[in-house]
Amino acid sequence: MLDISTPSPAIAPPPPLAHARFTIGGMTCAACAVRVQSALAKTPGVKAASVNLALERADVDFDATHTDPAQLIAAVDAVGYSATSIPDEDGPPPVAEADPAIAAARSDGIRVALAALLTAPLVAQMLFHASGVMIHMPKWAEFALAAPVQFVLGARFYVGAFKALRARSANMDVLVALGTTAAFALSVYRTLIGDGALYYESAAVIITLVLFGKWLESRAKRGTAAAIRALMGLRPDQACVIRDGAEALVPISQLRAGDHIVVRPGERIGVDGVIVAGASECDESLVTGESLPVLRRPGDRVIAGAINGVGRLEVRATAVGRDSTLAKIIRIVENAQTGKAPVQRLVDRISAVFVPVVVVLAAATAITWLAAGGTPDQAMAAAISVLVIACPCALGLATPAALVAGTGAAARTGILIKDIEALERVHGVSTVVFDKTGTLTAGAPEVIDVRFGPGDANRTLSIIASAQTGSEHPLGKAIVTFARKRQAKLSAPRDFRSVTGQGISATVEGTAGEAHRVLVGNDALLKAKRVGVPPGPPPADGATAVHAAINGAWAATFHIADRLRPESPAAIAALKRLGITPVLLSGDHPAVAARIGADAGIDDARGGVGPAEKAAAIVALKHDGAVVAMVGDGINDAPALAQADVGIAMGSGTDVAMETADITLLRSDPRLVAAAIAISRATRRTIRQNLFWAFIYNLIGIPVAAFGLLTPALAGAAMAASSLSVVGNALLLTRWRLKQPIERRIT
Repeated sequence: MLDISTPSPAIAPPPPLAHARFTIGGMTCAACAVRVQSALAKTPGVKAASVNLALERADVDFDATHTDPAQLIAAVDAVGYSATSIPDEDGPPPVAEADPAIAAARSDGIRVALAALLTAPLVAQMLFHASGVMIHMPKWAEFALAAPVQFVLGARFYVGAFKALRARSANMDVLVALGTTAAFALSVYRTLIGDGALYYESAAVIITLVLFGKWLESRAKRGTAAAIRALMGLRPDQACVIRDGAEALVPISQLRAGDHIVVRPGERIGVDGVIVAGASECDESLVTGESLPVLRRPGDRVIAGAINGVGRLEVRATAVGRDSTLAKIIRIVENAQTGKAPVQRLVDRISAVFVPVVVVLAAATAITWLAAGGTPDQAMAAAISVLVIACPCALGLATPAALVAGTGAAARTGILIKDIEALERVHGVSTVVFDKTGTLTAGAPEVIDVRFGPGDANRTLSIIASAQTGSEHPLGKAIVTFARKRQAKLSAPRDFRSVTGQGISATVEGTAGEAHRVLVGNDALLKAKRVGVPPGPPPADGATAVHAAINGAWAATFHIADRLRPESPAAIAALKRLGITPVLLSGDHPAVAARIGADAGIDDARGGVGPAEKAAAIVALKHDGAVVAMVGDGINDAPALAQADVGIAMGSGTDVAMETADITLLRSDPRLVAAAIAISRATRRTIRQNLFWAFIYNLIGIPVAAFGLLTPALAGAAMAASSLSVVGNALLLTRWRLKQPIERRIT
C-alpha cells in the first residue's frame, strides 16, 4: 500500500547561546543592580542575566538571532545606567582596564575633600551650639556653603534619582535626593521669611558623609577584587618569538600554538608550553599558590604568568590566549564571583520593593509626628532620617563582596571554586574520599628493589624496559626510569598490547636481531600465561611486585612503591580537625592501600576497588547520610567524581579537570583539600554575618529614626557606616592564608 502520510519535520536543535560581559556604570545600591538585571532579563532573546554590584559587572547569555550586545547596552541605558562591553578577546583583559576605575576613585576623593571643606564651618557652628556657645553664621553664608555641596558635588544623586524615576523605579539616589532636598528647601524657605530653624548643615553633612562612604566603599570593593586583578596583570604584553631563525618581539595576541618563545631571566612567561632548551627555576606563586620557585628542565611544562628565574628558556607554546591555564583560571574565578547564592536572590526581591516602602514609611512618619502634636521641625527631621538611614547598600553588598573576597583568596592559594553552587555544597562536606595515586602519594612510583633471573642483568633490564616504553602506566614508567638511570640501552617495542588490570605484552628485538617476547605484569598475568615465578622475599609495606618474563621464562621481579607525599599526614589531620571523615579507595592491592592509609592517618582504607566500585562506594556513603567530596585526577576517576556531591581535581589541572570538577587544586598538595573546605566555610560564614548585620541595621535603624532619636546627619553617618562594615568584614577574607591553622568551627 502506498504511504502518502506527511513525514514529521525534524526537530531543530536549540540555537547556541552567546555570552556577553558588560561593565555597568551608575549603580549605587542593591535596587540598582536589581533594576539593571531585570532590564537585561526582559530583553527579547536573553536567557539568563546576572548583575554583580560589588564588581559592577553584568553577565548575559542570549540568543544571538534575537538580540546583540548593542541592544543589551540600549536596554541598560533605558533604565538610567550605562553599560560598556568587555571585549572577549584572545586572552584575559589587560591590566590597563583598571586605570579608569583608579581615575574615578581619585575624582571621587577630590569631591569628598571639597564637600568636607565647605561643610566644616556648618558643622563647627553646630558643635559650638551643642556646647552652649551661640555663634551664628549669617544665613546667606550658610546657604552659600551648602548650595555647592547640594547641587554641584551632590549632583550625582539628582542624576541617579532622575534616571531611576524615569525608569519607574527607585534606588538609593532617590532616598538621598528626597531627604537632602527637603532639608535644603525648608532651609531656603525659612531664610527668605527670616524665621525658623535651618537644616543647611544636615543636608550638607548627609551628602558629604554619603560621598565619603561611597568613596571608601569603592576602595574597599577594589580590595576584595585584588586577586582577580593580580591574575589579569600576569600576562606580558609582548613575547620574544623565534621565526625564520631570528628572534623578534611580537604582541602576545599574535602568538600561536607551536611557536618557539625565548624567555630571558626575570621575564614573565606569556604562554603555556613545554621547555625545549634551557633550565631555570620558575616562580609560579601567583598562579598556583606555590610559595617556592620550581625547577623546570627540558620536557617540563610551564604556565603563562610564571616568572622565569636565572636561566634562559626556549619554550614551545602549547596553549595561548584564552586557551592558556591562566585565562581558564581567570574565567573560573570570574564565574564564581558573578554567581548568586540562593539567599542573594531573596535579597534582590526585597531590594526591588525596599525603596518605595521606605518612602511610604517616611511620609507616614511625618504625618504621625504632626498628628501626635509634634512640631514641623520634628516631623521633618524624623522623615529625613528614615529616608537616609534606610538605603539598602549594605544588603546589596553583603553576598557579592564576600564571594569576591573569598574566591579571590582561594585562587591566590591555588584553589579554584567553579561556582557559587559548589561553594554552597563544599561547606557541608562530611566525608572526603581520596584516590591514592597522585593524591596522597606522589604519583611517581619508583623501583625500590629488583631481583633478576639467570643471565646478564643489564641485558635483561634493557629488554624488559624496552617493552615498557610503549606503556603509559605509572609502574611501567617507573621501570623505564630505573633502566635509564642504570644507562640501559632501550629500543622501541613491536606488537605492544596492554592487558587491562594485569600488565603488557610486547616484542623486543635484541642486539643480534633476534626477537624476544616479553610479558610484564602482576601474578595474574604470568599465571594466565603459565609462567612460574620463583619464591622470593615479599615486597616492603606499601610496595607492589611486578614480574617480567622473556620468551616464556621468568626474568625479573621489581618491587615498586609510590611514596606518600610528605604533606599527606598533615592534610588528613587538618580534615579531622574540621570534623570530616577521610576515606581511601584505591585500585591497588589491599595491603598497599592499608599501608598508605595507615601512614597518612586514614582508618578506612580500601584496596582492589575499580572505577565502578568507587562510584558504588560513594553512593553507599551518600545513602548513609554523608555529604561526599571525591578527590581524584579528573579523568580516571570520572565515575566517582560524578557520583560525589563535590568533585575535586588534584594537580596542575588538565583541560577535563578544570572544565568538569567543582573545585580544581592548581598544585598537587593534599592540604589544599582541607583548605578549600575551610575557605568555603569562612566565605559562607561571612555572607551570613553580613546579611545578619545588614538586616538588623535596617530593622533597628528605621524605627529609631522614625521615633526621632537620630538626627539626619547621624542617620547619614550610620548609613555609610553600615556599607563599610559589610565590605570591611568581607575584606577580612582577603587575609586568609593556607598557613593559618585549620580548626573546626561551629557554623
